Amino acid sequence: MPSIKLPQVGKAGGGTVRRWRKKVGEDVRKGDILLEIETEEGVVEVESGVEGVLARVVVGEGKSVTVGGELAVVGGEGSGFRVQGSEKKASSEEVTGMSGEQAKAAGGKVVAVLMPKAGQSMEEGTVVKWHVKEGARIEKGQVIFEIETDKATMDVEATDAGRVAKIVAKEGDVVKVLEAVAYLAETDEDVAAAVAEGTGSRGQGSGKQEEAVAGTNVEAGSSVAALPAVVIEGGRLKTSPAARKVASERGVDLGVVGMGSGPGGRILSTDVPMSTPMPVAGEAAAPRGGEGAGRWKMSKMRKAIAENLSLSKRTIPHFYVRATVNAEALLAFYQGQKAKYPCSINDVVVMACAKGIREFPQFRSRIEGEEIVQFEGVNIGIAVGMDEGLVVPVVVNADQKTLKELGMESKRIATAAKGGKIEGMGKGMFTITNMGMLGVEEFAAIVNPPEVGILAVGAVREEVIVSGGTLKAGKVMTMTLSVDHRVIDGIVAAKFMARLKELVERPGQMV
Repeated sequence: MPSIKLPQVGKAGGGTVRRWRKKVGEDVRKGDILLEIETEEGVVEVESGVEGVLARVVVGEGKSVTVGGELAVVGGEGSGFRVQGSEKKASSEEVTGMSGEQAKAAGGKVVAVLMPKAGQSMEEGTVVKWHVKEGARIEKGQVIFEIETDKATMDVEATDAGRVAKIVAKEGDVVKVLEAVAYLAETDEDVAAAVAEGTGSRGQGSGKQEEAVAGTNVEAGSSVAALPAVVIEGGRLKTSPAARKVASERGVDLGVVGMGSGPGGRILSTDVPMSTPMPVAGEAAAPRGGEGAGRWKMSKMRKAIAENLSLSKRTIPHFYVRATVNAEALLAFYQGQKAKYPCSINDVVVMACAKGIREFPQFRSRIEGEEIVQFEGVNIGIAVGMDEGLVVPVVVNADQKTLKELGMESKRIATAAKGGKIEGMGKGMFTITNMGMLGVEEFAAIVNPPEVGILAVGAVREEVIVSGGTLKAGKVMTMTLSVDHRVIDGIVAAKFMARLKELVERPGQMV
């Protein structure tokens, strides 16, 4: 029987099966889209080069495959062909494209809850806290557990409703992305049967689990009594694996960090302070290149930022639109509203962007494979700078909020982000980054994929303004828009910027 193999997809040497478009037993024609593959460059659709019936899925959803690797088997020449039971029993991988870990064969009685892939660079996550117990019933969209990634702590929502039959990844476990952390099923027997059919199941008591729970031993001389909220049984600090790795890279003694920002005082990677860099193995301890020079490995967060932004500049054709606005009305409006409730100039800019994006649906779109997908809500990311790097929590449905609500929400998510918990990760469509408070007059930012635009906001500054043929002192602010030219053309960006300038210069019309 002919097989479908993964062709060369861009520059990538392979990818991960994101979704099967065809099911076992369905007719396949030449040119039909069989599945979607996620690579480092994006999502690619794989077409069939043969005709027949999809007889067997070799690589299930969430599994990786290299170029030339077999994806599926196509048999027969028409709809009369079916897989015979004598050839192979229908396993969960054949029927649904999922491994035995993910679902029970034909019945579909078992649904796996997977460790999400929250970002291009994420390879594994740590289960921080479960919000449900075994036996509980959950609804789609309900927050069921928290994870810590290389960047932050985030809530994970259920993508399916059902009964939590078994939790296989306990709090503190380190789990690779797209691996099962729990199973939904009506009976425990269904789960046992589904796991029995799979191979290489990540069961309880694995070395990763033991390592995650172990923590870091308190070194001699550190004051255990001074840190009661951070110490667990056995005299070990309550820390995350990511925090231990960052501390090791920086040469930081976690015993002096104190209370962490995680649940129960848990020390997260974002709690680890900067320290004298550790010399690379094999290198002389003395700095090279002059007084104060050093050399150290990139942290996971720094590496993730580097990979994500490099991907953006490599794959997204950027272009830029800049406008300098008269900021006097903006300042007056902001000062008047601030007297009533807490808010910032940036909140006013967020409100203006939200209203502008509502009018220009191209800014509510993104590329997924060969499709442009448009969204209904206006979700805006707010860039938050920290010592370790930049994170982008998201204000969901920003266009539906008042300035007072935006002020409260932006402050709340920024505070949470600095504590290691990024809200709305992956839901953003547009980002605002503001360095005005640092005195930067203007700058251009890199689009945060898979979004299509980012606005860089500079400082409000004094400048000579020409008005009615006369010169006068005034206040201005420069904004630079970076956009993805694959989705947004220059005329659309220019119209959006003109509308944004109008809203910022006449903010009263937004109330």
